[in-house]
Amino acid sequence: MENSLLLQDKAINTIRFLSADAVQQANSGHPGLPMGAAAMAYTVWTRHLRHNPVNPDWANRDRFILSGGHGSMLLYSLLHLTGYDLPLEELKRFRQWGSKTPGHPEYGLTPGVETTTGPLGQGFANGVGMAIAERHLSAVFNRPGYELIDHYVYGIVTDGDLMEGVASEAASLAGHLKLGKIIYLYDDNRISIEGSTELTFTEDRGKRFEAYGWQVLYVPDGNDVEAIDQAIQQAKNDPRPSLIVCRTHIGFGLPTRQDTAKAHGEPAGEEELKGAKEKLGWPLEPRFYIPEDVLAFFRQAVHRGADEEKRWNELFKAYQKDYPDLAGEFERRLKKQLPLRWDEGLPEFPADSKGMATRAASGKVLNALAEKLPELMGGSADLAPSTNTWINGTPAFQANSPEGRNIHFGVREHAMGAVVNGMAYHGGVIPFGATFLVFADYMRPAIRLSALSHLPAIWVFTHDSIGLGEDGPTHQPVEHLASLRAIPGLTVIRPADANEVREAWKAAVANRDTPTLLALSRQAVPTLDRSIFNPAEGVHKGAYILRETSGKKPEVLLMASGSEVDLIVRAGEQLETEGIAVRLVSFPSWELFEKQPEQYRKEVLPDELQLRVAVEAGVPMGWERWVGPKGIIFGLNRFGASAPYKVLYEQFGFTVEAIVSAVKKLAGNSRG
Repeated sequence: MENSLLLQDKAINTIRFLSADAVQQANSGHPGLPMGAAAMAYTVWTRHLRHNPVNPDWANRDRFILSGGHGSMLLYSLLHLTGYDLPLEELKRFRQWGSKTPGHPEYGLTPGVETTTGPLGQGFANGVGMAIAERHLSAVFNRPGYELIDHYVYGIVTDGDLMEGVASEAASLAGHLKLGKIIYLYDDNRISIEGSTELTFTEDRGKRFEAYGWQVLYVPDGNDVEAIDQAIQQAKNDPRPSLIVCRTHIGFGLPTRQDTAKAHGEPAGEEELKGAKEKLGWPLEPRFYIPEDVLAFFRQAVHRGADEEKRWNELFKAYQKDYPDLAGEFERRLKKQLPLRWDEGLPEFPADSKGMATRAASGKVLNALAEKLPELMGGSADLAPSTNTWINGTPAFQANSPEGRNIHFGVREHAMGAVVNGMAYHGGVIPFGATFLVFADYMRPAIRLSALSHLPAIWVFTHDSIGLGEDGPTHQPVEHLASLRAIPGLTVIRPADANEVREAWKAAVANRDTPTLLALSRQAVPTLDRSIFNPAEGVHKGAYILRETSGKKPEVLLMASGSEVDLIVRAGEQLETEGIAVRLVSFPSWELFEKQPEQYRKEVLPDELQLRVAVEAGVPMGWERWVGPKGIIFGLNRFGASAPYKVLYEQFGFTVEAIVSAVKKLAGNSRG
């Protein structure tokens, strides 16, 4: 017993000093969290976490989230020690160019990292999404004697996480849904960057989580492995999500910096780190010291994980015999493969001058897709009737109906974004989240992280412009398209009519490597007559020629996205009656267009056609790239107003007459 305790203490100190040495060598980073939370992490990783370091993607592994991503060296130390493909050399290259140990954990870069964390609260909420996916998949696929999906979501969360509103929203939702597979250890060190949490964070956190419907447990000493272990066991036996409040000491062992803000976000310094090693009986040299018996102890995870996955594989083989159809579906989802002919038979919308709102067309396409794609699952921030994102024929996902595919997120856009990301991280589902485009501001950190992490999340945003009308400037997203297009890796698609919506959804579903955002109208827009205009499949190329004047070389190019395509169509018709040949270009997605070969891009926007007009009811920033020096942009460099949408378009100059006048002036100057 004594020897095992000595080994345990050595193992915990190995985590501490591997982390602190890496921060010191980089001369950058956060030593406080790893040193203070090492015992908590040790307990989870050696006594509870089911994982296979040789196969980080094993479907039924437990997920571990370090929500306080600034303490990333804690996670990197654990990954190296337990046998993931993260050599010690990578720890020595912490925060350096090209290393697999960046300052905050990045999904897809470092083996074993389950989620990109750092922006506080996001990891907390990602775990809620993972638990939703786990609960749903277990309801769909598990059968008596076959618990294919049965795993926990563990996390270490911090004071900062709990201060962030996104975590509060997600915790409220998790409590309502009774997501009992969530077990979070709260690193209650009561220190933030500016000093003691007494400065700003004096509420009773435990009572708050009890009010959310969580089980709250307390461990008075965050270094007490046995107490932490018992609390985790108790958490596993409760149907509610659990928060284990562990009283810890930031920078544990540092002679003068323990329990101070100085321990948070800067290297300890040579003398301070030396003092900590002497205090805890750790060798001063070499740096990155790992005792052989400690490494052997941690590396047991490799054999244990292989055995656990082997047992699961044997279970799955028996499942295949008893439930071959379910097994085939399960494998398809794990491989992220789409069903054969999933994109066939989707709605074809007939030409209609009155048309329909693109949000309405989206609802029809979504439901057609949902029949082909049982993994399609998501919901709205209390706006399903407005965003048209309810999947018919399936119940809401609730504690008593986890097979449901419709999620009531409530008025919680911050959480919805991060939860959808968590579902995408987990896999087995194609998640979407919906709200009004203006509320993308509430979700921007999650949208950005979905792009950074290459997640196939689908964002469905309606009420995309001044076209929503009377609700006024608070709800009219004039700057949002430009700001969202600025996010690297996010594909923004603003379809012009119902058939473009169909193709936009197909593009979103087919994109398994990055997120896609659909910007949809509240107001009706005409459904174009595709016997006259080119097919809507052009959406997949980002921009395409709708039509051009027959028999004449075009003098002017009119381009637009979304609702405003109808404006350039009508303006083009009038210009043709006045003898001006035009080319009309629907431009739903800059990002998709940028991916096309240069030859195609020049076919759509030829260099010789310099007289160009772009029309979009939002800030014009960025359109100059496509319009060029001789063109005109019809945009909106101000907030909107409250009035019927047709009045707004007229008052703000988005009219056929204004476009025709501008084109005639352009053409006249050119001819002159």
